[in-house]
Amino acid sequence: MPNNLSDMRITEEQLVDENDRIIYDNVIKRYPWIIQENQKCILSPDSDGLLCGLFMSNVLNWNVVGFYDGKVLVLKKGERTTDCIYLDMEIFRSSVKSLGHHMVLYNKRNKPISWINFSNCIQPNNIRGYDAKTTFNLKYPLGAIHLILGIVGHNKDKEIEIKKTAICPLLYTDGTFKNLFNYPENCLSWLNFLCAEEKDNPLNTIFFNDHYTTSSLMTALKDFFKRLKSITEGSRGGDKIIKIR
Repeated sequence: MPNNLSDMRITEEQLVDENDRIIYDNVIKRYPWIIQENQKCILSPDSDGLLCGLFMSNVLNWNVVGFYDGKVLVLKKGERTTDCIYLDMEIFRSSVKSLGHHMVLYNKRNKPISWINFSNCIQPNNIRGYDAKTTFNLKYPLGAIHLILGIVGHNKDKEIEIKKTAICPLLYTDGTFKNLFNYPENCLSWLNFLCAEEKDNPLNTIFFNDHYTTSSLMTALKDFFKRLKSITEGSRGGDKIIKIR
């Protein structure tokens, strides 16, 4: 099968090994578009979406052509939504490629007939079989950027360097740093799932680095919040693009 086509013969169950760890090779086989160069993408209008766009444009030469907040879509003139990959959001159409990390399944024992519409969406909660009814407390606690880093970083053609200056923004997005301390068991479970402890995984530098002690990380985050306030006119949590219309 050509490598530019999704291999849907690989099921979601085959994306996880017997130790409950993601099988990146199978993810790439099922969704080869996630490591292909020169793709067009639409982002969510927040820090996670922006980090996804910055990373993919820098590493794979993707072109950001729009933003979508679930209600309003802003698209570059002349572009078609069906030609784009949506990052940090799930699109409920099987013909549309997307990557998200939100809880979208209510009851895994009673999936809707139309559930196949998520067949072209990379979704960590769906991959692990988590739903809102029975396993909501186990839901994915990181950002879309962390999932993308793990997948693209597994592509041996691309060497990913995570600089020390990037660690605070990557811990800030989607409240990741809060989840690490509020829900350590769940976060460790997901870091194990993403194989983050492996030395060649970009996530290793973020979550298993020796750059910071606990106190120095707190200081670094404080300095990052100060810089963020200067950008967001005094609002520390203002990491979303509000004026999208």
